[in-house]
Amino acid sequence: MTAPSEITTDRLGERDVLRSLAAEPLVGLAAGRALLMQLAHPAVARGVAEHSDFADRPLARLFGTLDFLLVVTFGTPEQVARIAAKVRGIHTTVRGEGYSGNDPDLQMWVNATLIDSALHVYEQVMRGDDPGLAEAYYRQSRVVAEVLGCPLESQPPDLAAFRAYMADTLAALEVADTAREVAAAVLWPRRLRILFPALAVFRLVTAALLPDELRDGYGLPWTPARRRAAGALLRTAGLTYRLTPGWLRRPPEPLLVRLAAYRVDRTLSARRARRRTA
Repeated sequence: MTAPSEITTDRLGERDVLRSLAAEPLVGLAAGRALLMQLAHPAVARGVAEHSDFADRPLARLFGTLDFLLVVTFGTPEQVARIAAKVRGIHTTVRGEGYSGNDPDLQMWVNATLIDSALHVYEQVMRGDDPGLAEAYYRQSRVVAEVLGCPLESQPPDLAAFRAYMADTLAALEVADTAREVAAAVLWPRRLRILFPALAVFRLVTAALLPDELRDGYGLPWTPARRRAAGALLRTAGLTYRLTPGWLRRPPEPLLVRLAAYRVDRTLSARRARRRTA
């Protein structure tokens, strides 16, 4: 297995395409898609259900994953190594029947859902058609799983192999009751009812972007009216992206990584405190 120091030295310098796409706010539309795809794997769903307080903090894991991704994407090698070590430490406590937080296969699956979701938005919403960008984005994104302990040689070597891996994995998944329970807490959080309008849009976009078989597995409503509403929303988002200059639509990268590093540190500290008092 490659040591984290070697990863930061050898590959964190190759993040130009990873950064260019990750900086686009529109990619964030697929956050719910990625999370529900992760939960469709029964081992991931059990790990989240048994080792997180999703009922009280339903969006914590979603934002925690996105914050970690921002640090790995935009942070310095030192920042990446520090955050990755903390997350790996937390993952050593996440274990149960049939799963472990440090399982390279599960780490690869979680990262694969993020990659697949970003590329889905790039191709279907942003209308990007540069195969070279998609290939480079995939190759560079593998470092996210690598810093957590999934060796590069264990991951699909190129975009074509990655697409095949995604197709094979999705075909083998069946959404279980545990996944539906966690997904319901995220999509219909009782404690965040004040955010009802934003959550309604979140649910609509998530349902629209999910693969058909997973949307059906989660039992998400998908009527002709919802399909038309989602289509109009995503077309408007894509048009806005194409009409807005990059300097105006992308937050400053230093601000992104400072915010993400602060949130990751705060989240991990709070989690350790809860474990000490449990």
